[in-house]
Amino acid sequence: MKKGLTADSLEIKEFLHGLIRKMHLELESRIVGVYLHGSLAMGGFNPARSDIDLLVVTDVPVGMAEKQKLVSLFLEQSGNPFPVEVSFLNVSQLVEWKFPTPYDFHFSEYWRDRYELDVAQGTNVCLDGEEKYDIDLAAHITILNHRGICIEGRPIHEIFPTVPKADYLSSILDDYADCLEGIPEKPVYSMLNLIRVYWYLKEGEICSKKEAGVWGAENLPAKFGATVEKGLAVYTGEKMEVQFHETELKQLRDYINGKVESFGI
Repeated sequence: MKKGLTADSLEIKEFLHGLIRKMHLELESRIVGVYLHGSLAMGGFNPARSDIDLLVVTDVPVGMAEKQKLVSLFLEQSGNPFPVEVSFLNVSQLVEWKFPTPYDFHFSEYWRDRYELDVAQGTNVCLDGEEKYDIDLAAHITILNHRGICIEGRPIHEIFPTVPKADYLSSILDDYADCLEGIPEKPVYSMLNLIRVYWYLKEGEICSKKEAGVWGAENLPAKFGATVEKGLAVYTGEKMEVQFHETELKQLRDYINGKVESFGI
C-alpha cells in the first residue's frame, strides 16, 4: 500500500489485501486497477463512522454471474470489520467522460438489505442488465484524481479522465440538497458536507469531511464554532455522542446556504 493510511493502517491493509485477493478469484474480468478515495485516502478515516471507499476498474464489463458473486462477497466482507462502499467500472466507460457516470456494479451498506432480500428470494432485482448511472461518481473520481491512492494496477492518471468542474459541482450539490433537509436527523454528516461545499465554492478546495470541519471551526463566524467543533469531535471519535439544539443546526444551515446561494447556485 502507498502512503496515506493512518491509525490502524496495518489492520486496514490486511483487510484490503484479503478483499482484493477474493475479488480476483471471483471475477473472470481482469482487474485493471483498484483505487482508494474518500476519508481513508485523505487521512480522516474513523473506523467507527467511515466507509472504505473503493473504485475498481475491469478490462471488460462485469457479467451477471460475476455480479452475483460480488454480492455474496461484499455481504460477507463489508463490515467485517470495516464497511465498504465500492463501484466497479470498466475501461470503456471511462474512455469518454459521461455525466451521470455509467458503472457496472455498486455495493454499500445502504444497499445491504436489498441485496440480502435478493439473495433470500433468489431474485436479481438490484442486478438487472441495464447499464446504471451514478451522479456521485463525478465527486468520487474528482477526489480520486486529486487525493486518491492506487492500491494496485495502472496509475490513476492513465485510467480516469478529468471531471469537468460543472459536473463535480452538480455531484456535490446533489448531496448538499439532501443535507439541507436532513441536518436535524443526521447533524454531523450534514453539517460537514454543507461546509465542504461552501469551502469548495469559496476557495476551490477539495477536502474531506474532517478537513471541512477544521476549516469551518476556524473560518465560520464565531457563533457557529461550538456547533462545528461538537460535530467534528463526534466525527473523529473524540466523543461518542453530543447534543445539538435544533436552533443551532438551523442557524448554521441557513448561514451556509445563504453563502452558497450568493455564488449563484
